[in-house]
Amino acid sequence: MTQQSQPQANSPNDSPQDAQPPDPVASAESLPVEEQAASDDQAAAADAALESRDEAMDRMAQEVEQARQRVLMAQAELENFRKRTRKDYEEQLRYAALPLVEDVLQVRDNLVRAIEAASSSSEAGEAVEGLKSGVQLVTKQLDDILAKHGVKPIPAVGEVFDPNFHQAIAQTPSDQHQEGIVAIEATAGFQMHDRVVRPSQVVVSTGPAAS
Repeated sequence: MTQQSQPQANSPNDSPQDAQPPDPVASAESLPVEEQAASDDQAAAADAALESRDEAMDRMAQEVEQARQRVLMAQAELENFRKRTRKDYEEQLRYAALPLVEDVLQVRDNLVRAIEAASSSSEAGEAVEGLKSGVQLVTKQLDDILAKHGVKPIPAVGEVFDPNFHQAIAQTPSDQHQEGIVAIEATAGFQMHDRVVRPSQVVVSTGPAAS
């Protein structure tokens, strides 16, 4: 009869420490190709998600900065608008009486003409002198009132002709004034603060007459 081989018993000298742990590299290499590809896809998806999150945060930061800049620009424009509105309002208040001044100046012109007519009159009498004195007094009072409100005459005779302040109505030779100098003032001009109410109507010298 054939002897059956008996299973060998473990030797008492065999110890559990002699058993080798599994190699992780070998285990990874032993994974099926499909599982390894799936693992790589998951890692790539995680990296892409991380990059997308960073990009989203950068975009949000840029949008916040752009919104802040727009707010600053809007505030600056509002402040400029307020300044312009305040300046326009102040200008309107400052020159609100301009139409009234123009009308009052016509009255002054008539008073001046009355004084000139009385001065050139050949009649000598107390009535003429009294009229002249009274009109002169009224004219001076009117000039003082105009000056109180910032209205002052524009210098003319002896000044260099300036189209911003003078209106030339004629030219004339003059031995007393050089060419381009105002020789005669026909109608006085006035300005209110820095604005011309009406220019002076003047005759401009062309220089000495040719001999």
